[in-house]
Amino acid sequence: MLTTLATQATAMHPGPWDEGGDAPAFWPVFPITFGLFWLAVLGTAFYLIRRRMNSNTTAAAAAADPLAKAQSVLAERFARGEIDEDEYLMRTSTLRNGG
Repeated sequence: MLTTLATQATAMHPGPWDEGGDAPAFWPVFPITFGLFWLAVLGTAFYLIRRRMNSNTTAAAAAADPLAKAQSVLAERFARGEIDEDEYLMRTSTLRNGG
């Protein structure tokens, strides 16, 4: 009896998979978009990791070289306007000459 009811129910409504239509023409958009999304995620992660590694290398080099650190501080003071151009040039030449 259940078999008969199931057969009749299937015959009355075969389901959405048997409507005889083809897939829509835009179906390739979804896998392409999915792939591009993951490429963007991986590219962003690579960029952020690479940037952090470069900043750590630059910071380590600046910490190891006191002359570079002094020139960096001097350039920052000049950029902020704490010292004028003449004083900046005088101090950088003093740093280069070691005096």
